[in-house]
Amino acid sequence: MYGINNMFEQIEAASHDPILGLTEQFYADSRTNKINLGIGVYTDETGQTPILKSVKKAEKILLEQEKSKNYLSIEGMTNFSTYTQALLFGEKNKIFEEKCIRTVQTPGGTSALRIAADLLATQTKNKRIWISSPSWPNHKNIFMVAGLEVCEYPWGESKTHTLSFDKLVWYLKNKVQPGDIVLFHGCCHNPTGIDPNREEWKELALFCQKNHCLALFDFAYQGLDKNLEEDAIGLQLFTNYNEELLVASSYSKNMGLYNERVGSLTLIAQNNNVADRVLSQLKAIIRTSYSNPPAHGAAIVSTILKNDNLKQLWKNELSWMRDRITKMRSLFVSSLKKKGIQRDFSFITKQHGMFSYSGLSSQHVLRLRKEFGIYFLNNGRINVAGMTTQNMDFLCNAICSVLFTKK
Repeated sequence: MYGINNMFEQIEAASHDPILGLTEQFYADSRTNKINLGIGVYTDETGQTPILKSVKKAEKILLEQEKSKNYLSIEGMTNFSTYTQALLFGEKNKIFEEKCIRTVQTPGGTSALRIAADLLATQTKNKRIWISSPSWPNHKNIFMVAGLEVCEYPWGESKTHTLSFDKLVWYLKNKVQPGDIVLFHGCCHNPTGIDPNREEWKELALFCQKNHCLALFDFAYQGLDKNLEEDAIGLQLFTNYNEELLVASSYSKNMGLYNERVGSLTLIAQNNNVADRVLSQLKAIIRTSYSNPPAHGAAIVSTILKNDNLKQLWKNELSWMRDRITKMRSLFVSSLKKKGIQRDFSFITKQHGMFSYSGLSSQHVLRLRKEFGIYFLNNGRINVAGMTTQNMDFLCNAICSVLFTKK
């Protein structure tokens, strides 16, 4: 029998997070030539995660002008919400005229997803959400802990490394029920890097409209595929056909504000009154969770987006980030080919954003980790943004070794 002082004895150890646990292994590795292609952070050519110049300039302004460290409201900064909505949907979207859009500032995109999950689990009748297979590993955990039933729909074709769109649509039409929630990655699908085109996004939007499904967008990589506007095409198409929508977005990646935890949850409802009621429930959930969001990161975002010069500088920096990722994709594929690898890796140049589903097996991944200190997920997902011209030769030689030799 447990005594009053031994209650913690009943608690079992939690399993390691597949991404953050891998990072812990990487830091514990003493090899100097190790490479981390696991965690989803952007690095520059030196292998560092830089602070953007636009962010530094915004922080200098804040340092000179900030007058208080008082609490924010439960929903966060009003101007942050306004700028975020314009970035997501475009400044001329009809939803702004109808006043049926509301945004709450959250500590990162993960928190936005959890607040959305709690809303859906406690305030709606349907308790089933569909996520892509594969998806970001934390998606399933977030929704299950909130009390939702998590189901999966197919996404990428493993042999061709393309979107299994016909299979996806068939699955949605035959499995998803009216009232179900369907989660979509807004762009730069994590982990596959495979996105729908404009026509496919339209078909998915029409499906949700006709079948009365609620779409929840996880929009963490806006601006890291083509540009800020084109990356939001799928999301904006959904607003043309669906009266209701939820969007969890983040500035971690596109502004490099990883440790500031800057995110938002945006809702669109069929009218102003419904939007206000849903917002009241979001505020009630937030109050019992973290009460108020942190201010500094959101202030950086607002300072950049309201200043034309800083905004243009940020867009330029975002363009440089995109270009570097694209160059690393091409260099990776061409380097593997020069090493004599016959397997076709050209699909990597056609994928979007920071990640690639490499097609390497878990056995290959484990050998790369053990023998060479190269870390990425067991499912073969590689963070292309972690590659540099300096580590490329070592990386490709290591891949050659595990592909050409058996153990």
